[in-house]
Amino acid sequence: MKILLDENLPHMLRFDLGAQHEVYTVDYMGWIGKKNGELLGLMTWKGFEALITADKNLEYQQNLDKFPIVVFLLRAHDNLHPTLQPLARLVSEMIDKGEYQRMNIIE
Repeated sequence: MKILLDENLPHMLRFDLGAQHEVYTVDYMGWIGKKNGELLGLMTWKGFEALITADKNLEYQQNLDKFPIVVFLLRAHDNLHPTLQPLARLVSEMIDKGEYQRMNIIE
């Protein structure tokens, strides 16, 4: 799966998602500072299938049904790599098993 890590997440998470996935960061794509609607549009245009984010407001700010993107929202007490690493591994397992919805909250 082609996955984008939002700018609010540590880049190191890309290594926790498994080599079977293409994982890019917002920074790598040159999309830092893009608003959510524009970001989702760019993702669709570039063939991304999933967004991993910690933006708790995303599901309320955007009509996600307009975009063919799966969203994984990571909820944790901080955005540090050691805290988020187990959540990223859960996301990878969900993707590998095909057990996900359009909006997925991972805690």
